[in-house]
Amino acid sequence: MSAAKTPDSAAPQAGLGRTTARAPSAPESGRGGKEAPAWRRKHLLGIEELSAEEIIHVLDTASGFAEVSTRSIKKVPALRGKVVANLFIEDSTRTRTSFSLAAQRLSADVLDFYSAGSSLSKGESVRDTARNIEAMGVDIIVLRHSAAGAAHYLSRCVNTSIINAGDGQHEHPTQALLDTYTIRETKGRVEGLRVAIVGDIGHSRVARSNIWCLQKLGAEVTVVGPATLVPKGLERMGARISHNFDDVIPEMDVINMLRVQSERISSRVFPSLHEYTWLFGMTPERLERAKPDVLILHPGPINRGIELAAEVADGPRSSILRQVANGLAVRMAVLFLVNQAASVSA
Repeated sequence: MSAAKTPDSAAPQAGLGRTTARAPSAPESGRGGKEAPAWRRKHLLGIEELSAEEIIHVLDTASGFAEVSTRSIKKVPALRGKVVANLFIEDSTRTRTSFSLAAQRLSADVLDFYSAGSSLSKGESVRDTARNIEAMGVDIIVLRHSAAGAAHYLSRCVNTSIINAGDGQHEHPTQALLDTYTIRETKGRVEGLRVAIVGDIGHSRVARSNIWCLQKLGAEVTVVGPATLVPKGLERMGARISHNFDDVIPEMDVINMLRVQSERISSRVFPSLHEYTWLFGMTPERLERAKPDVLILHPGPINRGIELAAEVADGPRSSILRQVANGLAVRMAVLFLVNQAASVSA
């Protein structure tokens, strides 16, 4: 399935980074033999509910938008006249900034909403806040919330499109999409790759979304961490579990390092940060035992010297800043697609 046509010829489809296997054809609409669109969702609430075809369609659409950021005038009129509200009830730097810039590059008007000093601090519910924002003519709400399922709940309360920018320990769909985009761009494929997700798996919405996304595209995923930070049941998602980082390093094509989320940990889950780094940190010594072309990822923010040594984070096998750049294209694609689907269903 080819990518959606982006207004103003956002970019030709890049050859590098496409999956070698094409997505299966969408079912026919039954009207004149035309194919149904590959993306028909007015919301992006999680990766678990997406098909492999839908994921590939987002990635291909993002490839079309990637070139926009290299122009002298970094804008296309895809969302001209539309309003995007960033409703972030939880702290964020990269995700909120990335969504704001992505919307602006699509020529949308952007409203950045902060919970501090708002009606939420006076006792108003998120539902009522969202409905008031919707009444002002907002077309898309990008929601970050500490409660798992918040985006799903809000999608049932308002008519505007909802994009999940992270809901508690549940999912972070656009992070998984941009991670997968970066892997596909660098490796040329996703299918058949061995990917390790290392660190605080138990508190990570990024880990869950990545497991769903990568496996749907045919990657083999291994989660690595201390037993206290790797929850039971991940095998049911199809992931392999290991508590020995050194054992899995040599066989991995991609290693995605996660930070220890101290703000979500209420009890002592390992003896010390020093011991955690000794067992699960990506040091220069460990990197020497990895494949020469191993790809190192990190969703940020990085705790340098804990899960990732500075030499590794800034080294040639790290694609951390590339992830940030690719996040813009992916979020432009998501904003464009949910708005397109909402316009068709209106």
